[in-house]
Amino acid sequence: MSLLGAAPAGTPAPQPRLRLRLRPAAETAVRRGHPWVYAERLRERNREGLSGELAVVYDRNDRFLALGLYDPDSPIRLRVLHAGKPVTVDDAWGRARLAAAIARRTGVHDARTNGLRGVNGESDGWPALVVDQYAATLVLKLYSAVWLPRITALTRWLCEALRPARIGLRLSRNAAPAFELAGFQDGQNLWGDATDASVVFLEDGLRFWSDVVKGQKTGVFLDQRENRRRIGAAARGLDVLNAFSFSGGFSLHAARGGARSVPDLDISPHALEAARRNFALNAGDAGIAAARHASIQADAFEWLERSGDRFDVVICDPPSLAKREAERAGAIEAYHRLAMHSIARVRPGGLLLAASCSAHVTPEEFYAAVTEAAHRSGRSFGEPVYTGHAPDHPATFDEARYLKAAFLPFEPPA
Repeated sequence: MSLLGAAPAGTPAPQPRLRLRLRPAAETAVRRGHPWVYAERLRERNREGLSGELAVVYDRNDRFLALGLYDPDSPIRLRVLHAGKPVTVDDAWGRARLAAAIARRTGVHDARTNGLRGVNGESDGWPALVVDQYAATLVLKLYSAVWLPRITALTRWLCEALRPARIGLRLSRNAAPAFELAGFQDGQNLWGDATDASVVFLEDGLRFWSDVVKGQKTGVFLDQRENRRRIGAAARGLDVLNAFSFSGGFSLHAARGGARSVPDLDISPHALEAARRNFALNAGDAGIAAARHASIQADAFEWLERSGDRFDVVICDPPSLAKREAERAGAIEAYHRLAMHSIARVRPGGLLLAASCSAHVTPEEFYAAVTEAAHRSGRSFGEPVYTGHAPDHPATFDEARYLKAAFLPFEPPA
């Protein structure tokens, strides 16, 4: 039986396959690999669709175009699973697609790093679904109710492919109501031992603590791994400010790299406590033990603007400032303002790392905001280095390219 094609629970009787046709622009986008079809871009359907139902899309010439999961309660009405030639979306298909995602992570997971993203949503062919791995614990995060009829299959595929000790479920705000009606809860265990909410995992040999039950996203932001490495490699003998520090990942890498001091700046006492816990976990490392680690609990926007302190390296990695398109213009202004205040905290010859995780702000818009702030500061600076997603966070379409960072080196005094 086709697991992904099975009718969702509550279907009163077998119905004809849900068939869709799209408007020309949407048809072209799907043919080119875009994984979303918005409600207003549907041209016709043969009947009302149910949440999570497998729908077949035909093109204007009545030829097969794609398969996707129907989402009647979302502006994204169809989440595309496959486009091109017809395929059978069944148990073997699910196993093979998961195996392909795991194979793309070859070289990321090793003896020193066992915290990584195992499935990155649409960019790995799994729309509205993320799997993060923390040592032997997997966290399955779902962003749509389309996966509700398939929880059992997903759990089984993950167990077979990765042999975890535990699988936890995390639900987005949009998906939670439907799952809760079916008896699921955000943070519950789907598989294995659920005695402890916390997990310790490795990143480049550093030990990190993660709350996989109540922590932000799936517990820790794994997407900045490559940028943390860069900071660690450049930090020897320097004072490094980590603004919007969360659990102190940049600070840990900087301290191990020989930083002189690594103050964490965050408004959340829970985030600062998590950072202190991570430093305690790594106290046996000589560099981390030698670095002066401090916690500054304050609004980072206000502190950066008002403080007179200066540092050799300033990291400015705020949470998303544009969660919807209507907030894009305001976010760009905020990034410019943050960059201005962060630059004022950088000593001559120092370095600014400015980052953005706002998908609605393009890389070009973000980089322009940062470099314009640098020009307005009147200070000379070298060629910026721009970075994006870590290898385990592939982004195959524009809306998925949320992470961007700019390393901006300032010239020493003449």
